[in-house]
Amino acid sequence: MPQPQNTSRTDSQDGLVVGSDGLARPTWAASDPLLREYYDTEWGLPVRDEQGVYERLTLEAFQAGLSWATILRKRPAFREAFAGFSPDRVACYDEAAVDRLLANPGIVRNRAKILAAITNARATVRLRDRGGLAALVWSFRPDDTPRPRTQAEVPTRSPESAALARALRAEGFVFVGPTTMFALMEAIGIVDTHLLGSHRRGCSGLWPE
Repeated sequence: MPQPQNTSRTDSQDGLVVGSDGLARPTWAASDPLLREYYDTEWGLPVRDEQGVYERLTLEAFQAGLSWATILRKRPAFREAFAGFSPDRVACYDEAAVDRLLANPGIVRNRAKILAAITNARATVRLRDRGGLAALVWSFRPDDTPRPRTQAEVPTRSPESAALARALRAEGFVFVGPTTMFALMEAIGIVDTHLLGSHRRGCSGLWPE
């Protein structure tokens, strides 16, 4: 999940902040307008298309060690640099393309993560004759979802995210550890870790309360 951000608001005991609009959000989504927009309109909604899953898998890998706000602010530049996250196009990136990306100040210029994006694009293309990336990722949807009342109750990994990480590594994917994969599962709606008091709880429509 996105990294918590500092806020000058007084947090309630359950980790929720009620905004001026009367809506309750977790602390990390309460103060930064960009994070608030992402939380209100995108995070936790189902993403089932190949390109959408590949984009979010790539961004989760780039986020490792950084704040999610940093990635969101750079997302337009990422989309431009990685051809709209088209797996076919990124799979064709060569060393010259890597050099161009390393010189691009709009993205995170980490060679290992850039190479991972290319490696994972190629693995995504290879998966198509066996159902595809999105189907593989969604096949690890658990039978139940967490129901956290407080931020401290939100897990950072699960047996399913560990199994997904193993399955993806077996297919040639990299930068897909269990914690990163749990963050992906949260982001694309496979699990719902919105706090029970949040106005976004249940927004995916997949988990009856």
